[in-house]
Amino acid sequence: MPDAHVPVIASDAHLAHDGLVELAGGIEIPCYESPARAVAIRRALEAAGGFAFAPPDDHGLDPILAVHDHALVDLLEHAWADGQAAGLDPHRPLLPDTFLTRAYDGGMALEALPVRRHERLGAFCFDTATPLVAGSYDAARAAVDVALTAMQRVLDGAGLAYGLCRPPGHHAARSMYGGYCLFNNAAIVAERLVALGASRVAILDVDYHHGNGTQSIFWERSDVLYVSLHADPGDAYPYFSGAAGEAGAGRGEGFNRNLPLPGGTDGAAYATALADGLAMIDTFDPDAPLVLSLGFDTFVDDPIGGFILRTDDYARLGALVRGLDRGVVALQEGGYAVEAIGANAVAFLEGLVGRRVAAPASV
Repeated sequence: MPDAHVPVIASDAHLAHDGLVELAGGIEIPCYESPARAVAIRRALEAAGGFAFAPPDDHGLDPILAVHDHALVDLLEHAWADGQAAGLDPHRPLLPDTFLTRAYDGGMALEALPVRRHERLGAFCFDTATPLVAGSYDAARAAVDVALTAMQRVLDGAGLAYGLCRPPGHHAARSMYGGYCLFNNAAIVAERLVALGASRVAILDVDYHHGNGTQSIFWERSDVLYVSLHADPGDAYPYFSGAAGEAGAGRGEGFNRNLPLPGGTDGAAYATALADGLAMIDTFDPDAPLVLSLGFDTFVDDPIGGFILRTDDYARLGALVRGLDRGVVALQEGGYAVEAIGANAVAFLEGLVGRRVAAPASV
C-alpha cells in the first residue's frame, strides 16, 4: 500500500435510520444494527489518526438498478410514505407480517401484489429483523454512494479506501432485502467495476454471517468470484445458504466459494481459512480492486456471533489480505459489539496498510 493517509468515505444520512426494532424468538427487541456502530467506528478512526474523511459523491440510481430490480427500489423508497398515508403510527418501524414464500405461491399464477407498498413488504423481505423507518431509504442510498465513492478513490490510485457503509448490504439480493441490509453495497461496486471494463472481479466476505444476497446475485456469473468465510449455516443465520458445496451454477459454477467455520473458531483457525480463501482469489487473478465485505461480528464478545476472534487478530487478518498486493475497496458490513468495533476496525485497517497509518495534514 502507498505511504499515505487512508481515505474513509462516510455519510451522516445513516443517523436517520434509527429507532429500529426486530423480532427475535417472537420477542420485540432493539435492533443490534444501530447508528452507534458507525459512530463508534468513526470516532476510533479519528482518534487513531491517519484516516482522511470525505463525504460520498452522488452516483444516482443507475448503479443500483444494475443490481436490484426496480420493484425493490420502488418499495424501499415509498413504503414508509404509503404506510403514513394509511394512518400507521409514525413512531413504529415497518416490519412484514405475511411472507410470500414458495409454499404460499405453490405454483399459482398470483395476479398482483397489494397497491400500497407497506403491505408488500413480505414479498421482498425474508426476515423480521430489517425494519424500515422514515430515513431508511435515504440511508441506503447514501451507503451505496459511500461504497461507489470508495471504489473510485481506489481506481484513482489509493491502495485502500474504506467505505463506512450503513446499513450494511451483503444479505440483500436482486429483489429481496433482509438481514439488516437494503441494497447490496459490495455487489453494486463489483457490478460497477465490470461495467467499467473489468473482466474478473473478486469479492471477499469476512462477515460472521453468510452473504446470501451476494451469492445469489452472482450465482451464474463467471466474471465475479465470491469467496465467503462465515459461520456454519447449520447453526447460524441465515441458515438456508452458505454450505461448502454451493459453488454456483451454469457459467458461474466454481466461482462461488464458501468456507463455513464451526462455532468457537479462533483467530488462528480463521487465519488458516482466510489464507485458503486468498489463494482462491490469487488463482482467479482479478483485474480490478478487491471488494472486501468487512464484518467484525467474528469478535469474541459479539452479541449475535459465535467466533472468538480478538482485536489483535484483526491486525493479522488485515496483513494477510495485504499479501494479495492489490487495491482494496473495504466496505463495512456487520459487527455489533459496539464497545469494541472501533478498535477492531482500526486494527484491521492498519494491518491492511501494513503500519500505523500516517496522519494527514488535514481531515
